[in-house]
Amino acid sequence: MPNRREHDHLVSNKFKVEIEGVTTASFTTFEGIDTKTDVVIFNDGDDLMVRKRPGRTTYANLVLKRGYTNNNELWEWYKKVTEGKIERKSGSIISLADDGTEILRYNFYEAWPCRWKGMKFDANINGTLFEEIEIATENVEKG
Repeated sequence: MPNRREHDHLVSNKFKVEIEGVTTASFTTFEGIDTKTDVVIFNDGDDLMVRKRPGRTTYANLVLKRGYTNNNELWEWYKKVTEGKIERKSGSIISLADDGTEILRYNFYEAWPCRWKGMKFDANINGTLFEEIEIATENVEKG
């Protein structure tokens, strides 16, 4: 039985990421749910007040990091972009309760990888190799 109350804060370490067509993707970090609407200033004739209206809304790129495996799905998706073949995908970031049930979901659309970062090798550190992918997205919705 879960030990979570409706008003409890969500934790950052219980989540999963789903990306359309990516079958193996267990990420350790996810960040970038950030949106911004431009402010457009209008000066109307003899009106002494400066008026402000909402302009275009943009969404920050999503950054995902995972322990490196011999699965090349993310690299191949990015490689297509470098060859001029943009393959757009949809996906979700899902916050989970202790028992694994879904608490909160954000869906992203028209996403494609704009940066891939490979592993850092260091003979002085005994640790995991990581890969990172940055994904440009055109829309994010709370679902």
